[in-house]
Amino acid sequence: MGIFYDEAQRVFHLRGKDVSYVLGVVREGYLAHLYYGKGIREFAGSNGLTFIKRDFSPSVGIGDETFSLDSLPQEYPQYGNTDFRKPAYQVKGADGTTISDLRYDSHRIFAGKVGLDGLPATYVERDGDADTLEITMVDAVLGLRVILQYTVFEAENVITRSARFVNEGQEALQIMKAASASVDFKDSDYDLLTLPGAWGNERQVERAPLRHGMQSVDSVRGGSSHQQNPFVALLGKHATEDAGEVYGFNLVYSGNFEASVEVDQFATTRVIMGLHSFNFDWKLESGAEFQTPEVVMVYSDTGLGGMSRQYHRFYQKHLVRGVYRDQTRPILVNNWEATYFNFTEEKILDIAKVGEKLGMELLVLDDGWFGKRNSDKSSLGDWFVNAEKLPNGLKNLAENVNNLGMKFGLWFEPEMVSVDSDLYREHPEWCIHVPNRAKSESRNQLVLDFSREDVRAEITRRMVAILEEVPVSYVKWDMNRHLTEVGSAHFPSDRQQEIAHRHILGVYSVMDVITTRFPDILFESCSGGGGRFDPGMLYYMPQTWTSDNTDAVSRLKIQYGTSLVYPIVTMGSHVSSAPNHQVGRFTSLEMRGNVAMSGNLGYELDLTTLTDAEQKIVKQQITTYKEIRQLIQFGDFYRLKSPFEGNETAWMFVDEAKTECYVFYFQVLATPARPLQFVKLAGLNVAAQYQLRGTEQIFGGDELMYAGIKVPTALIGDFQTVSWHFQLK
Repeated sequence: MGIFYDEAQRVFHLRGKDVSYVLGVVREGYLAHLYYGKGIREFAGSNGLTFIKRDFSPSVGIGDETFSLDSLPQEYPQYGNTDFRKPAYQVKGADGTTISDLRYDSHRIFAGKVGLDGLPATYVERDGDADTLEITMVDAVLGLRVILQYTVFEAENVITRSARFVNEGQEALQIMKAASASVDFKDSDYDLLTLPGAWGNERQVERAPLRHGMQSVDSVRGGSSHQQNPFVALLGKHATEDAGEVYGFNLVYSGNFEASVEVDQFATTRVIMGLHSFNFDWKLESGAEFQTPEVVMVYSDTGLGGMSRQYHRFYQKHLVRGVYRDQTRPILVNNWEATYFNFTEEKILDIAKVGEKLGMELLVLDDGWFGKRNSDKSSLGDWFVNAEKLPNGLKNLAENVNNLGMKFGLWFEPEMVSVDSDLYREHPEWCIHVPNRAKSESRNQLVLDFSREDVRAEITRRMVAILEEVPVSYVKWDMNRHLTEVGSAHFPSDRQQEIAHRHILGVYSVMDVITTRFPDILFESCSGGGGRFDPGMLYYMPQTWTSDNTDAVSRLKIQYGTSLVYPIVTMGSHVSSAPNHQVGRFTSLEMRGNVAMSGNLGYELDLTTLTDAEQKIVKQQITTYKEIRQLIQFGDFYRLKSPFEGNETAWMFVDEAKTECYVFYFQVLATPARPLQFVKLAGLNVAAQYQLRGTEQIFGGDELMYAGIKVPTALIGDFQTVSWHFQLK
């Protein structure tokens, strides 16, 4: 059992592999946070709560000026009764006030973990993998019951948290804010790490010291967004890639979110993560329930690298599902940057023929195969075959690709509709909009209202019709704009601020139906590239298109930042043409290949225009990748040199048994008087001997890690790369 309850002290101790999380009930039922960090055998209160009088921190009740919620570290803080910091939740009662006062009522501890209604969440395959604590808090005046859910995974340093609201009163309540987790740290001696970005520049790494007041990241775009990722980490001041304490927080959700970090007047730190409260208001009828998404909290005392590898292993085992969870992913060619909308059946088959000759395993037909889609100005929602481009039908094309020895994949954008489409002309009310307001377009499209069951049913029907007829092995599920004029003609006025969340729940519902109906299809999520790279998507689709920017140099930072949280096997990474279509940079095919081989390798260029020399390079890349694919996609990942800190990038992959590793090194720009370069490896068996593949050279694991391997001086010029493959001797 990973959860221990001391009834006399009213203290709960959650213990994972090497982490402890301790909370307790104090005074008249307040839930206090006591400790979160490296695992301890038991908590006896050596650094327990301190109660002293604080000026301008009013006391709870009368007679004891030392007890104020303003200075109490709390588990799920509330508004209105002496705590002036940001609350984790806020509820409006029938009298119009927003004061609440949750007190401990009961708890239960059980083996295993339960799913969250309508939401993606981490899971266990057997009850022995985890233990769950549910603490019931009650506000008797409101008739509100909140069940705080904690799950500790005993073989991991992972704790998940969420909350469920139940209205047991006679009047409806309005939930104005409902965070999934709140943690009060006793000091503020941390740096905050976040992953901001933009389209084509996702998940850049920023680290800055905490300061007094509020720091936050969020999205109000209706999606988790390119601009911010639903992840933050607190790092000890001296924490590095390989050492020091790190606390990671990641929200399993794909819509509007907020993660805030507040340092108060007493230099304590409060981290809150969950649904964004802006433009959110949920009417909770009498007897109804509301479930928040889940936060995955990871503790590491071995730096950012230790945190990342825990997230990677944990998500692969307890978040990603389905046939492809543990299967290596195919090497594909996508026609998008090769042809864009201008393709014929013959052109697609020509690309497939070259791809098959070079060793590729999957041909993906991207945007433009349906309706009258010859540009991005029409036909989204009309999911029937474009007979002008494919006169013999989509099924015939897929079968011809299959006959070449390749699988067939297809692009969809199910959540969107073009104004110039039969679907929109039939049902203009089916888009997200506000009556009497203009409808903003982006990429010449509107967003279908997935909060409506009739919309979900029709889009599901159209997708199923295609997928049942055509032998599709892979689906790229795209989403190319964010939400504006958020409203629904289907819901009354007092439900309009629920639409953004209801829409995401509807998206999840359709994804669940489609992916369950077609379990043998490999689904890849996409949102203008990496605009919805979050754990919620990974629950339904085991990989994500990392970014629409395929430039190798840009991808060094994008893939490095993504790797902080998300497993390598979830990252789609393609070799595209040079000069690159997004930034106009020319990089060598070797550079593009090594960057793309650091994820799920694919190609996105016109294979029919490759020279014989280029075909030879591509064929060798594919041969090499097939040899190391298991290692790359499922091995332990180590970041060795950061593209955010200099001109070089290096990373490596090690198998679980430490018998094999593959190392990539990249130099961005040539420099004069270049110093001699070397790379120190990581994660090896220090007592083992490793042979460099293709040579007779043998090195000790300790030597490779502590002395390092030298970078060849022959790497001259911009955008250079080299790789090393070591195996146990």
